[in-house]
Amino acid sequence: MRGADSRLELKLEGGIATLTIRRPEKLNALDAEMVAGLLPLCREIERSAARVAILTGEGAKAFSAGGDIAAWSGQAPEAFARHWVRDGHAAFDALARLAQPVIAVLNGHALGGGLELAACADYRIAEAHVRLGQPETGLGIIPGWSGTQRAVRRFGPQVVRRMALMGEVFTAEEGLALGLVDRVVPTGAGMAEAESVARGVMARGGQATELTKMLINAAEGEETERVLEALAGAVAAASAELQEGLEAFREKRKPVFGGGSDE
Repeated sequence: MRGADSRLELKLEGGIATLTIRRPEKLNALDAEMVAGLLPLCREIERSAARVAILTGEGAKAFSAGGDIAAWSGQAPEAFARHWVRDGHAAFDALARLAQPVIAVLNGHALGGGLELAACADYRIAEAHVRLGQPETGLGIIPGWSGTQRAVRRFGPQVVRRMALMGEVFTAEEGLALGLVDRVVPTGAGMAEAESVARGVMARGGQATELTKMLINAAEGEETERVLEALAGAVAAASAELQEGLEAFREKRKPVFGGGSDE
């Protein structure tokens, strides 16, 4: 199925949600409409029966070249900050915070916003020809979709300094050694490897996997407040006290908690 933007395709099959960016003629760069389209697709994945998600781009040249320069370069500074940066954060945050583990297949170069997009995944598979980097400062702009925040948390500050400040671009094998990717496979083998990893994820306890991902995210500061309230809310929602409170509300009486009485 395709989202509101036909350049984003979501397939739900066999417990796996596969989200593909289909704009190979522009190296799978994201424009404003595509960024906006990511958010509802993430919500669809979240609410689906999928146990794991795979993220990739069409073609072999680029996983994603990041933000489409033509889409943001003409914006006024206020619009750039208020919409382009914030909308990108909203979409990328939704992807990073999916209940399902996310596997990114870097079937081509992941540069700038493309690497920021890959950083949202829990596991990154790079094909052998891939290059990784953050070239934004070479254009006089900053990495604006959490390239100095989530990327630092997930890759480490020194690696990000080397890419964002010094302009280093890494090969797939260098990225593996530096922790930018988790596995390197031959060109063309990324999706098969991702599906194998996904099957391994699905063989594990579903609820335990979801809860563990939430806790890991909280530990690295990804979504601490939401995780705490979600876990506490789940405990409260399953309690006898909630049932008593709801029944008392419907019956227009004072609730009696803990089996006692306040009279």
